[in-house]
Amino acid sequence: MARIGALGISSAYGGCSACLLVDGVVTAQARTSEAVGLAAALPALVETLLHTLEGGLDLVAVSVGPGSFTGLRAGISVATGIGLALAVPVVGVTVTEAFEAAQLRLDGRRLWVAIAARRGRVFLDMGDGAAAFATDALPKPAGRIAIAGNAANEVTAALAARGADVMLTDARLPQAEHVAMVGMERLAGGRTPLAPLPIYVDAPEAKLPAAGLRAAPV
Repeated sequence: MARIGALGISSAYGGCSACLLVDGVVTAQARTSEAVGLAAALPALVETLLHTLEGGLDLVAVSVGPGSFTGLRAGISVATGIGLALAVPVVGVTVTEAFEAAQLRLDGRRLWVAIAARRGRVFLDMGDGAAAFATDALPKPAGRIAIAGNAANEVTAALAARGADVMLTDARLPQAEHVAMVGMERLAGGRTPLAPLPIYVDAPEAKLPAAGLRAAPV
């Protein structure tokens, strides 16, 4: 059986983790929890891992969201650059897919992923794509659910107060190992292809001026 090496990058929120997965086994990993300066720190972190790699790289898998603008852009930019430099495919992996690959103990419950957003809201993926909700206007689940993500505590408490059958998991941050695992499944054709493009729940806040851009200087 041919050896398969994958680089996983998880930077949707809460800093960044990266790992090398060779034939399904983690051979090296690193993490930074610093969100400020991530765009500068991430390339060096990944370069350190690649120096430990024995043999070639077959795939780069990167988290595509939902998450923070900075984290997603930094991770995807580094992943795309490595893919171009080494001529290997780059695939996207959602935060929810990474949590699902972690094989959390859900006791038969459906998984919801809650990610902290700005202005007192959360990005909530209930299994059919993420949407933004105010914490006091969360949809009530029809059945038994479990919550993962960095806003899991807040969302679990709010739903439990409304009588929902909800369980809090201990999964807060998606791990690079699981991003790489999902990416390898994509490479093998076991999952629908997903391009390494960021998933934004909110529309961009920056808008063009109503009068248009100023003319270029002459």
